[in-house]
Amino acid sequence: MLSKILSATTAGLSGTLVEVEVDLARGLPSFTIVGLGDTAVQESKERVRSAIKNSGVEFPPHRITINLAPADIKKIGPSFDLPIALGILNSLGLVDQTKLQSSLVIGELALDGKLRPVDGVLPLVIFAQEKGYQRILLPRLNATEAALIPDVEIIPLQDLNELVGYLNGSLEIKPFPPIDLSCLEQVGEYESDFAQIKGQEQAKRALEIAAAGAHNLLLSGPPGSGKTMLAKAFRTILPRLTLAETLEVTKIYSVAGLLSPEKPLVTTRPFRVVHHTASAVSVVGGGQNPKPGEISLAHKGVLFLDEFAEFPPSVLQALRQPLEDGQITVTRAQGAVTFPARFTLIAAMNPCPCGFATDTEKVCQCSPTKIIKYQSKISGPLLDRIDLFVEAPRVKIDKLTGEIKSESSREIQKRVQQARDRQLDRFKNTSLTSNGEMGARELKNFCTLGEQGQTLMRQAISQFGLSARAYYRVIKLARTIADLANEAQIQTPHLAEALQYRKQENRY
Repeated sequence: MLSKILSATTAGLSGTLVEVEVDLARGLPSFTIVGLGDTAVQESKERVRSAIKNSGVEFPPHRITINLAPADIKKIGPSFDLPIALGILNSLGLVDQTKLQSSLVIGELALDGKLRPVDGVLPLVIFAQEKGYQRILLPRLNATEAALIPDVEIIPLQDLNELVGYLNGSLEIKPFPPIDLSCLEQVGEYESDFAQIKGQEQAKRALEIAAAGAHNLLLSGPPGSGKTMLAKAFRTILPRLTLAETLEVTKIYSVAGLLSPEKPLVTTRPFRVVHHTASAVSVVGGGQNPKPGEISLAHKGVLFLDEFAEFPPSVLQALRQPLEDGQITVTRAQGAVTFPARFTLIAAMNPCPCGFATDTEKVCQCSPTKIIKYQSKISGPLLDRIDLFVEAPRVKIDKLTGEIKSESSREIQKRVQQARDRQLDRFKNTSLTSNGEMGARELKNFCTLGEQGQTLMRQAISQFGLSARAYYRVIKLARTIADLANEAQIQTPHLAEALQYRKQENRY
């Protein structure tokens, strides 16, 4: 007897319908799965066999063939265990098919018949909502994550027997109640605060601008000057995620398997710290079955690269595409997968191998040739994609021991949020959320310069040798500075401040 169960799989962050066809035929007992499944899919034969037996049903001594259609799409993971087992039970006439109409079934089976949670549930529920499916049958531990999406019945299940009882009407299972995203608070608990950082006022101002407009920033200074502390405090002044951004980020973490049943929603902007020994695959994403890398996990948040010049060239060059396009495409023999990667880059580095080229108290041990070689590890095209270049000098002893009060993160974050709200209002009819994302059209519409501003920019191009990309990044930066000042138009002082953050050649 032939049975068909509807399921789904992920391709990148998108869902794809999979029809699980189960055929029980006469002949020598066998169990075959076809349809381009990975190792986890092939191993489901043993999990399904044991789960059915341990649920009190005799496993059929038939020639069993499972087809996962369409056959040209790679199927990954154990989420097809439940639809395969359900298809076998349906072919045996043990299940009423009425509730299976317009339903998707996903879930991993333990050997005792209990259901285990699977990765990538949120994109699958969004897919079900978009395609008009009425309900999804899935493991109970995935129910909270799935309930983030309205208009789809979420049926939480504990084990295989519970599923059979629900379908046959002998057991009532109420749909999991939807979760109201607007009621969720975005409160992060952080150890660091800008009020704890003495001195470094210019760096703090630059970080405020970077947070307000999602601009990339490079901190340079001697060891112990507070670069890492400043970067880690940056997360405390970031603007809140919008509801749309919250779902975007949560989808990525769902596919990556980084959500927990207790916290199925990412409510604060990601802050990903990457060590300089990380491989290109871990940073960019990939693998035989492509998974999001650090740049995608930092989507709508921050990617912090400490010891920037120590990263392998392959990692640094791989950052160029996502910094420009806000996404990364991972190509494999089976096809290409695109992950979003719209992050704010915060990088920190020493000015030279010994670290003291700009220190006023310690003598640098590096020759000019060594310094140039060290700094040239970061290519010109990559530097061109950075908006703010800031020096963090050694803090003077009187500032370290003094009682000078600094602004708290809460005060700075309030200004940042107000500036970001202006940007959200400005881009309300577009997909953009920050000034850092603006393209040529938005620059033309929202960043007009007066006569004095145009004169200043012409002088800057001549004096600093700005590329076209750097020119537009200065204007985006000036737009954010104007937003922080609650100014409708970009003024000459805003451009002047933006220009002072550009990299100056031959600084050392």
